[in-house]
Amino acid sequence: MSRTRTRRAELFDGLVALLLAEGFSALTLDELAARLRCSKRTLYALAGSKEQLVRAAVVHFFRSATERVEAAVADVSGAAEKVAAYLHAVATELAPASPEFLADVAGFTPAAEVYARNTRAAARRVSELVDAGVAAGEFRAVHAAFVGDVVSATTVRIQQRALADATGLADAEAYRHLADLLLHGLAAPGERSGAAAAQPPPRLLQAPARAVGTTAVLDDVTDSAEQPGEHREADREEQPHPQPSGEESPHGRGVSGAVGG
Repeated sequence: MSRTRTRRAELFDGLVALLLAEGFSALTLDELAARLRCSKRTLYALAGSKEQLVRAAVVHFFRSATERVEAAVADVSGAAEKVAAYLHAVATELAPASPEFLADVAGFTPAAEVYARNTRAAARRVSELVDAGVAAGEFRAVHAAFVGDVVSATTVRIQQRALADATGLADAEAYRHLADLLLHGLAAPGERSGAAAAQPPPRLLQAPARAVGTTAVLDDVTDSAEQPGEHREADREEQPHPQPSGEESPHGRGVSGAVGG
């Protein structure tokens, strides 16, 4: 990588860290330049305006996050482990995002669109992992289209802040809870191994107990819960970030909130 590209990446990394921590609505270009220890001219070399710079930073964030999320998935084997790795990695990537940043993204259409594309890409990615698990016999047979639709709907609610308003959960926390719900709901009857077996089954997935004589018996669980997947689709544009040039994250896989542009 050339020195120019390295410097550009460093500036975007610093900008992303700043925006994640504080949001961007209250920051001016002068303040951004001072905080990043560069000139306004340098910032204008990255983007022509503050709005374009913010969007480029959001794209950079999701693109970079998507790459790290996919690396986490590649490091494990097994359907449950891959789903868990994906969703928990998305949660990890979204964890640094402050309420201020998420609120600013929701209120700034260009950035909100980037997040939304990554959200859709993340939902598709989770559906792919679930389909692979069903085909391999590691998950019980489920209606793939239904799973995908529930994943998509839940992920969109996270991205649009509706789930946060309803539950008080931060985006990263929501992805972790959804990971638990999805995995325990998809576990094959009598089998809860790897990542799925590491935690007790959520009460929402337990079938109601019915009395047989003096013994309480659980009916078979037939419902499955869904999960989002990020990151978040990649955005398209010449800007760096989770989908640097505004393209979808690598392979069209987003992190949303976690992490495509």
